[in-house]
Amino acid sequence: MAERKKILLRLDPAVHDALARWANDELRSTNAQIEFVLRKALADHGRMPKSAGSLPRRGRPPKGRPTDDQNDDRTGADAPEAPEGEDGRT
Repeated sequence: MAERKKILLRLDPAVHDALARWANDELRSTNAQIEFVLRKALADHGRMPKSAGSLPRRGRPPKGRPTDDQNDDRTGADAPEAPEGEDGRT
């Protein structure tokens, strides 16, 4: 992934406080919330560049779920077997 751009952003303190509260409600950092809102606005107006990468996954992965680093193609020997009758065959 390309290095992320660093910018200085000047905001009205009330706007910053509102963004910080919103970010906290959604368990994001204020910076991640600003990027989320900007990306949503770009997408809503058809201006999201096709070359833009996806939002980076942040935080700890949920317990018991594979991470992006683990190979989980679910086709190997450790893939769970479907119980009889639930594999679509009769």
